[in-house]
Amino acid sequence: MYHSWLDRWDERRAQRGEEGKKTSDLVLDAERAFPDAKNVATIEEFCVLADQAVTDPAYFDAPGGSNQGFERQDGWLKFPSDISTDVEVNNVVWAKITESGSFDQALVIFHHWNASGRNRQIADFFSHRGVTVVEVAMPYHLERSRPGSMHADYMLSPNLGRTIQSVRQAVWDGRKLIRWLKSEGYREISVLGMSLGSWVAGVIAAHDSAVSKASLFLTAGSLADMVWTGRATRLIRDSLEPEIELSDLRRAWGPLNMENYVHRLARPDLDLHVVLAKRDKVVLPELSERFMQRLKDAGAKPTILELNCGHYSLAMPPYILLAGLSLKRLLSCADKSARRI
Repeated sequence: MYHSWLDRWDERRAQRGEEGKKTSDLVLDAERAFPDAKNVATIEEFCVLADQAVTDPAYFDAPGGSNQGFERQDGWLKFPSDISTDVEVNNVVWAKITESGSFDQALVIFHHWNASGRNRQIADFFSHRGVTVVEVAMPYHLERSRPGSMHADYMLSPNLGRTIQSVRQAVWDGRKLIRWLKSEGYREISVLGMSLGSWVAGVIAAHDSAVSKASLFLTAGSLADMVWTGRATRLIRDSLEPEIELSDLRRAWGPLNMENYVHRLARPDLDLHVVLAKRDKVVLPELSERFMQRLKDAGAKPTILELNCGHYSLAMPPYILLAGLSLKRLLSCADKSARRI
């Protein structure tokens, strides 16, 4: 009875997320994803460039440089993004810093898609336990929202190139922030990603050795499969399906597929922690299970917490409490340990 109510609650939450949204046309926009692209007119041409990006170890390497441009005031940090878009407010990154009074550890949090605010409870909980928390706004979200838009529909959409550019921008922004935190003296950097944010946090952890711990909530490997099968992205699939098959979407969004980076995520100096929802209709459990298996096949030993809730109801007690305590154990652990909960 309780779980039936929980499923209905999740469905109502998903319906609210659809309000005001419409289907739109598939757009390639290859030059956004691959700046050297020219005259890309077909999905196959786009996929060839995506295949090349997957094998390019530097694709998610942000330009090197100094920490100039960072401004910190009253608990806020802002700095210029190294990717420039046609939405001016999106080109400045904002982050809320909740200090712990210690430089031992900083936790960078990447929120979920269409987030409308930050999570003060998480920030306060960990800052009181010696972890400085930095909550960064992902592209087209929060302070970076496109004027007049109700949703962050530019970050994840039927525009194939802009979706890649947006996730790549989030990765570059996150890595730039991590460099700044290291320059400020923070000794250990951890990342936490929630839902869409888990793809950003995971790609960062795979490509940046400065990250020693990564926690991925409600995650899977293939963003294409998540969009194609997930409840929250039904309108995106409706827009894509008349023009592209899932097999081609997997190739087109190959650079965003964490299954392509499992060997990087399996590096021995990375503690990997995952929280999954058994009743998830947004990130289907079979997609998460496939990703977990590929991680293990690559030699990773993630700590996995599976809770009997849905995607949105993870935010409800007791599930969020259990997830938070599991994350606390990860951040409190000095040595790498592998266990399944």
